[in-house]
Amino acid sequence: MSAISRDQVAHLANLARIEMNDRELDHMAAELDVIVEAVRSVSEAPIQDVPPTSHPIAMSNVLRDDVVEDGLTSEEALLNAPDAEDGQFKVPAILNED
Repeated sequence: MSAISRDQVAHLANLARIEMNDRELDHMAAELDVIVEAVRSVSEAPIQDVPPTSHPIAMSNVLRDDVVEDGLTSEEALLNAPDAEDGQFKVPAILNED
């Protein structure tokens, strides 16, 4: 027996404001029936001994301790800059402001 009837598909199409002709309704009813059966077969899988997981492979974070280190000085940071002015990177203006 079909899980999804042609009338149910027509009702859903009407709710979704989708126009479907008779051939499309029959085709969609068959397609939805296949989908419902596939979901039903998956729901019947023996999963009593399978623990719930969020990922199929066990994962763990690899973290390291935060270590404070000296950073670059302003001069070192600007050493390879194409243009600098007053200790800052100089870039082309993108706004018509001064």
